[in-house]
Amino acid sequence: MAVRMVGAKGTGVMAENPNLFGEVVKFTALPSSQGFYGVLIAILILVSMTADMDLARGIKLFSAGMIMGIMGLVSAIYQGKVSAACVAGVGRNESIGGRLTTLAALNETYAILALIVAVLLIYAV
Repeated sequence: MAVRMVGAKGTGVMAENPNLFGEVVKFTALPSSQGFYGVLIAILILVSMTADMDLARGIKLFSAGMIMGIMGLVSAIYQGKVSAACVAGVGRNESIGGRLTTLAALNETYAILALIVAVLLIYAV
């Protein structure tokens, strides 16, 4: 969803200036990292499941998945919105691409925090 939003904005920017392909790809790729975090947590949950686990363990694993899923989705949506605005900004002024990357990456913090909490829940004793 977020990648589509940034890609659509990037298509318009590249139609005017094809040399901005690298900047557009960078901003388009940023919101997709949350998907990787979600897959990582799903794998960790799957390998942590056992046939004889108790209800408390199941709730922890479920909570880890929900935390990563919800926060990953929300942070990706907002990172996509910021990244789309950054693509538009680069389209107007190429020289600010590096500084705009910082703005787009700040939303990643919430996904990383959710990843940390989810891992702690999975491996909590």
